[in-house]
Amino acid sequence: MLARSLTALCASAAALLALPAFAAEPRPVVVELFTSQGCSSCPPADRFLSELSDTRSDVLPLAFHVTYWNNLGWQDPFSFEGADARQAQYAQRFHDFAYTPEMVIDGKSEVVGSNRAAAGSAIDHAESMDATAAAVSATRAGGSVSVSIGAGTGRARVLLVGYDARHVTAIGRGENAGHTLTESNIVRGVASIGQWSGAALTLHADAVAGEHLVVLLEAEDGAIVGATRVVDAR
Repeated sequence: MLARSLTALCASAAALLALPAFAAEPRPVVVELFTSQGCSSCPPADRFLSELSDTRSDVLPLAFHVTYWNNLGWQDPFSFEGADARQAQYAQRFHDFAYTPEMVIDGKSEVVGSNRAAAGSAIDHAESMDATAAAVSATRAGGSVSVSIGAGTGRARVLLVGYDARHVTAIGRGENAGHTLTESNIVRGVASIGQWSGAALTLHADAVAGEHLVVLLEAEDGAIVGATRVVDAR
């Protein structure tokens, strides 16, 4: 009897020790930088975003290049109207105007993108809140993406975002004329691919433009409540 109890106890302890190996990875904090190559105050924020990309696996940085600087001497080749529209949504929440460089953390707070201390505090706060509605995983096979979302609580729009890892651009005109800018995680495409309503869900979608892809769960109030990097299918 005693030997049987000890055997059961050891088995239970072994199972508990094994749990962390199968636990889901904590999701990254999503950091969105609204920037432009035509904005002289943006390069410090761009460098900070690059550092986050290079050094923080717990952060998912995304650079949205807006178009409203394009009429001031330099056409940003990575700007697109979808970036303007996304920032306009945040502007309605935060302060009713758009500016660069603006950094939005997990869709819940915003800071000046070059203010490293404020951004760092906001990232740490978002990480401590651990606001995750459901586990998300995604794979890409050729031009198709498969997304799996677990069961949870709430509702969210499912966004597929594509970005390029890094570009180096020599600026010929405008406020940054004569400078060469190195920029990271430049968003090239965004698409809404479905709606999650709390039940487990699998979605299939065409890949958007960009070298790399991520999936975001965006709650009705704009908060990011799920995120994952898309991996290539084996």
